[in-house]
Amino acid sequence: MKTNEFIENLKIIKQIGILPEEINELEVDSRAVKEGAAFICQKGYTVDGHDFAGQAVKQGAKLIISEKELDISSAEAAQVIVKNSSRALAVLSDRFYGSPSNNMNVFGVTGTNGKTSVSTLIHELIRKLGGRSALSGTIGFDLDGDLRQSANTTSDLLTTQRMIHTAEKHGVDNMIFEVSSHGLVEGRLWGIDFDVAVFTNLSHDHLDYHHTMEHYGYAKGLLFSQLGQDLTKKKAAVLNLDDEWFERFAQMTPHEVISYSMEKQADFYAEDIQYMSDRTYYKLLSPEGEFQLETQLLGTFNVSNTLAAIAALYAKGYQVSDLVEALKDIAPVSGRMQLVPTEAPLSIYIDYAHTPDAIEKAIKSVMPFKKNRILFLIGTGGNRDKTKRPAMAKMASLADYVVLTTDDPRYESYDSITSDLEKGMMHNGYACIGDRGDAVRHLMQQAEPDDIIIFAGKGHEDYQIIESTKYPHSDSDIALNVIAERF
Repeated sequence: MKTNEFIENLKIIKQIGILPEEINELEVDSRAVKEGAAFICQKGYTVDGHDFAGQAVKQGAKLIISEKELDISSAEAAQVIVKNSSRALAVLSDRFYGSPSNNMNVFGVTGTNGKTSVSTLIHELIRKLGGRSALSGTIGFDLDGDLRQSANTTSDLLTTQRMIHTAEKHGVDNMIFEVSSHGLVEGRLWGIDFDVAVFTNLSHDHLDYHHTMEHYGYAKGLLFSQLGQDLTKKKAAVLNLDDEWFERFAQMTPHEVISYSMEKQADFYAEDIQYMSDRTYYKLLSPEGEFQLETQLLGTFNVSNTLAAIAALYAKGYQVSDLVEALKDIAPVSGRMQLVPTEAPLSIYIDYAHTPDAIEKAIKSVMPFKKNRILFLIGTGGNRDKTKRPAMAKMASLADYVVLTTDDPRYESYDSITSDLEKGMMHNGYACIGDRGDAVRHLMQQAEPDDIIIFAGKGHEDYQIIESTKYPHSDSDIALNVIAERF
C-alpha cells in the first residue's frame, strides 16, 4: 500500500525522515516484522512496544509509528509520531485491510453469560441455512468450519482486522464476534462496523478489572454505541428484556431495538417451556407468528440463548420459520451443559459456569431430572476477581454435594482460592481440594447410581494454567477413567 494513502487519515502527526514509498505489512509484534513493514509501538500491561522498535528496524521495518521520538536512524526507517498509538492502530489497520467489516454482516454478542452459546448458535444457524460464516471468540477463530486458535475472547485490534480480512478473502460474508468487556474498554474493536449487537445478561464478574457493576455495565454498553449514527444502514440492537440493563442499553443507540424475553411480552417471547433430559421445547411468539420450537440445548438459560440468536438473525432478514426448523439439528455448544456420553447409570455434564448467576442456572437446569443427588464441582481462577468467590459457592450450595477447587490457579495458592470459596457454602456437604485433577477424581469416587454430576468452570478448555504454564487437563477424561474403574 502507498504510504501516503496509509497515513492520510492521521491528522496530528510529526514526521521524521523520508517515508518509504510503500509498506507491505502492519505489525505490533517486533518478532513478526518482515522487510518493508510498518511497526506500531503499543503500550501493554507488561511490555512497551517502543522498547522493541529498534529490533523491528533490524528485521526490516521501514516505518515506525510511535508516541515519542525514538533513537532510530532516519536512514534506516522513517518515524511518524502520534498522540495515541492505539487509536492510530485502529485507523491504520482499517485502512490497510480496506475496511473489510463494511463489506460483511457483522454480529457482536456481549454479556456476562451466554456469549459463546449465542455467538455459536448464530454462526451454526447461518451455515445450516446455506450461508458462510466466521466466528471469533472463546473457542478460537472458526473460519466457516476451519477452527484456528486465538489467545483471547476478544482478540487484539490488529488480529481482529486480519480475521475479518481473511474471512472476506475466503468469500465469507458473515462475521460473528464474542465481545468481552475488556475488549471494549481496551479498544480492541475500534473501527469494526457492527450490524447487529446482542446483549445476553449482566451479573457479577470481572470486578477486579471494572471495580463496580456500573462501570462493568457501561463497558458492555460501548458495543451498542458502536452501531453508530448512520440511520441509512439497517442495524439493530437485540436486548434481553428480562435484564435490568435493557433500558440503559436501548438508550445507547438510535437503531431499532429488538427485544426477547422468557418473563415478559417481547418481540421474541418463550412460553409453555418443557425441559427434558436431552431436549427443550417451547412455544415461540415472534413478529412472524407462533412456532413450536425444539432444541437439543438444555436448561433455562439456553431458552434465552436461542431467543437471542433467532432475534439476531431475524434482524438481518432471516425467516423465523427457517430458523426454528434449522435449530432442531444444532448440537449443544462445546462445554456448555454438554452431556458426556457414558454407559454408567449416572449423568455427567461439562459446563463453563464461572459466575454466581451461571452456577445457579446450571444446577437448576438439571433439578427437574433429579432422581438421587446432584454433585457439583466448581473452581475459580487465581489472581482474578476474588469478590465473586463466596457468591459462587453460595449458589453451588444448591447441589447436594460440592467440591471446591481451582480453574487456572496461576500464581495464587490452592488454599487461598478454596478458602475464599468456602466462605459462601450454605451446608456442610462439601470438600476443598485445590488440585483440580484430584478434585474430579474425588467427586467421581462419591458418585452413586442416578446421580447428576456437573463439572463447572472449564467448559471446553482442555488445559489448566499453573503459574504461567498451560498443562493438559480434561474433566471428562478423568471422570470417564474413574467410571471405568468403578462401574
